Amino acid sequence: MSACTPSDRPSASTPTPTPTTLIVTPVSNLAGVARHVIDLARVGIPGWRIVVTGPEGPLLEELRALGTPVVPLPLDEASVPRAVAALRALIRHLRPAIVHSHLAKADILATLAAAALPTRLVTTEHHIPPDRFMFHGSRPKAMAMETVHHLRLRRVGAAMAVSDSTARDMRRWWHTSVPITVVHNGVDRLESPPQRHPGLRFLSLTRLSPEKNVQATLRAFALVAVEHPEARLTIAGEGPEAPSLRDLARDLGIADRVEFPGFVDPVTTMDGHDVIVQPSKSDNFSYTLLDAVVHGMGVAASPIGGNPEMLPPRCIAPFDDDAALARIMVEQGQDLAVRPELPASVPTVAGMAAQVAQVYAGVLTGGPEVAEGSRW
Repeated sequence: MSACTPSDRPSASTPTPTPTTLIVTPVSNLAGVARHVIDLARVGIPGWRIVVTGPEGPLLEELRALGTPVVPLPLDEASVPRAVAALRALIRHLRPAIVHSHLAKADILATLAAAALPTRLVTTEHHIPPDRFMFHGSRPKAMAMETVHHLRLRRVGAAMAVSDSTARDMRRWWHTSVPITVVHNGVDRLESPPQRHPGLRFLSLTRLSPEKNVQATLRAFALVAVEHPEARLTIAGEGPEAPSLRDLARDLGIADRVEFPGFVDPVTTMDGHDVIVQPSKSDNFSYTLLDAVVHGMGVAASPIGGNPEMLPPRCIAPFDDDAALARIMVEQGQDLAVRPELPASVPTVAGMAAQVAQVYAGVLTGGPEVAEGSRW
């Protein structure tokens, strides 16, 4: 089923209907937040019926293939009032016990759309950049958005963050007193991990945008290449930085050792490389790093966001220290014994879904305090 009809509503004669959670996402592509939503839909949130609404695109298509009910929400072409009206009409129709929003646009729309309706709001925060002005052009714009988050969080029954780092930043920048539960992104361990050997085939698998700091990867690789002529680097992904990164590889004299294939299949590409390199200046609890560890890769990353929560110190280089990043890249490539393993704090996908269900249960039973105006 890929759409909701009036027959989907719980019958009044059903003694214990399965409650519905309406997941609201503003993204249509298959990046990190989409991965999170797809994983929840794939394993299910125990005791809950999941319906997802968001823009038409690859995410909704993937969910349809899983049999998850979806409702397209025209966020791109609709004005804010029209988007709010459409979401409000959907909430009235579905009567979900919980409206669970992901990312700022969905958070704001859900808060406006659910006003005075008998549903409770839950939010998951996936990322707050360490530079509060990174995605805002000025200090007034950044402060205005922080105020919006502070106000809308007063309406939610519970908030989740995908890392301890994000939970701290929510309190720091948004001055929220709402209970925050850290639910790390989950990843399943492989029953038969690929057999690994030492090697210096390096991989960057990220969007080619300024905050991902792929320039540092190229600079560090140039240092590695001086001592290790057999080393190779793949810069996978697309984005606005692609032309300048190709120019930088040429300027560093490593263009013949660096490949830019664009979008790739992540699993196949990881299996053909030895070390993932991710010196990002804006990241949270990266699925790319989680998958790399599961697949037995070495990891060289920055101390951003939740990286220190999933990686040992030997995998983390200080910001803008190209020599340290290069050293870690070589160590991770040549010595299998120093490659990271997932800590027990990283749940499986089913474990992540169970934690979300616990948060939902707390909201419905009055565990986390529900702010005035968001009670039934």
